[in-house]
Formats: sequence, C-alpha cells, structure tokens
Amino acid sequence: MTTYTSYDQVGLKESVADIIVDITPFDTPAMTMFKDEKVGARTFSWLEDSLANAGTNAAVEGAQASMATLANAVERTNNTQILTKAFQVSATADAVGTYGRAKETAHQLGKALKEIKRDAEFMLVGADQAAVSGSSSVARKAQSVINQISTVEAGGSAALTETMLLNAGQTAYNAGSDVDTFMIKPADAQIVAGFSASSGRNREIAQGKTLVNAIDLYVSPYGEYRVVLNRHLEATHALLIDPSMFKTCTLRPFTRTLLAKDGDSDKHFVVGEMSVKHMNFGDSVQINALT
Repeated sequence: MTTYTSYDQVGLKESVADIIVDITPFDTPAMTMFKDEKVGARTFSWLEDSLANAGTNAAVEGAQASMATLANAVERTNNTQILTKAFQVSATADAVGTYGRAKETAHQLGKALKEIKRDAEFMLVGADQAAVSGSSSVARKAQSVINQISTVEAGGSAALTETMLLNAGQTAYNAGSDVDTFMIKPADAQIVAGFSASSGRNREIAQGKTLVNAIDLYVSPYGEYRVVLNRHLEATHALLIDPSMFKTCTLRPFTRTLLAKDGDSDKHFVVGEMSVKHMNFGDSVQINALT
C-alpha cells in the first residue's frame, strides 16, 4: 500500500510570516516600529478614551461628593486588507544552473516576500487612505496611519520648515502626547539636516575624515524626536508620532501555498491579511500639504 504523505499534498501551506518580519527592517520602518496583535474579524473595533481637562479642583470641607460628568469612550473601527503575490516557475528554470542563486523558486520567493512587505508598509503610510468595506467585486482596504491621525499641522503647500515641526511638537505636548518619532520622506532629510545651520546650534563632529551632515535626533522644547526616513511615506506628509500607540493587526499571517499543478511548472501564492490601529487618533500629529 502506498502511503499518502504531506509531500504529496497539493495546496500545502508554509508559514512565511517570520521571514517577512526579518526582511529589510530599515526599508519598512513603520512595520518594524509597530507591535503586532491578532484580530479575529475582518472588521474590528477598539475604544478610544481620554482624560478630562485639568482645572481647579477645590471642595468645601464636609460637602457631599459631586458626581462628575463622564465622557463616553469613542469606538473606532478598521478593516483588514488582503495582500497577495503569486509567481510561477518552470521545472527547467529550477533545474538549470544560474549565477548568484541555487534555485529559481527560492529566489522568486525571496523577491515576493520583500515586495509584499514593502506593499504592507505602503498600506500603512503610503497614502491618506480611508477604509473601504469591499464586496465580492471590490477589494477591502484598511484605513491608513495617516487617515487615523486627526491632529493636523497645515503645511500650506510649502516645503517643510522647522517652525512646522515645533508647532506640531507644541500641539502634541499640549494634548499630553509622548511623541518621540519624526517620520519624513527622503527629500525632507536635506531640509532637516539644514536645521543645524542656524546660529547657536551644537553639532557633533565625527572623528577622522568623515563629514557628518545629518540629524537623527532633534531636541525640541517639547521633547526629543528620533528622525526616521521612510521612502514609502506619502510625499505630501511628515508624521510626528508615538509608535507605541500604533499596532499592526493580523487576521491571517502570511503563508505560501503551492497551487494545483497543471503542467511543467509550479505555481506559488503568498497571501496574508492585516490592518493597523491607532489607539488615540489625537495622540500624533500629521504635517500635511507639503511640497
């Protein structure tokens, strides 16, 4: 009797979630910074609460307790988004010798994993994307990070300035936020590097013959901000955020499936379903309408 083993199975899934996490972490800073949690539905909810404003608190001795008016928590929702990559490799392509790689399938899988992780980063910060519920003919989309930041410092269709950053920092500080990361597009790195050219600034001078012309930590009156470049960030935005207030949300971890064989090739399908949530929409600040 012939034993049917897992090696004979069509459609066998292979988890690639851990591989995706390890690939090019510096190329996907939001994916790397945000912690992940599991969700159990394609539309999920969370509650956003807030403290009452500080004010005079003085009671008359012996007076009865006065009940405060409690504010209701705000319910937030988001959708999960399905991300996929598919590729097909012929048996001959896997058999022949190639420069720089042992097997074509392994090479193409590596490329697919890198591409899908970059697509996930774009889903997070690449656009001011609203949630789309989807249907049998319309792809479901997650509400992006930018769309979940309600506090806005208007860029006014101008280039990023230090004043914009300071205003955003003051707004976040007044709101009680602990923002510590300033995420910018690569072109704005030159502008931020120029902040140190103002008079009275201290600048680190590297040893030897290295010229340092970059700022990776900005110390403001309202806190210290780590400057993070993100090549996938929406070009008209800069984000002053507290990464601990964001979480990526996984409904289906990324897996690779070998599809049904119908010829002299193998078809591979990588799929996962994820989203993102901002636990307090007013916690971070977006600087928008930048050129």
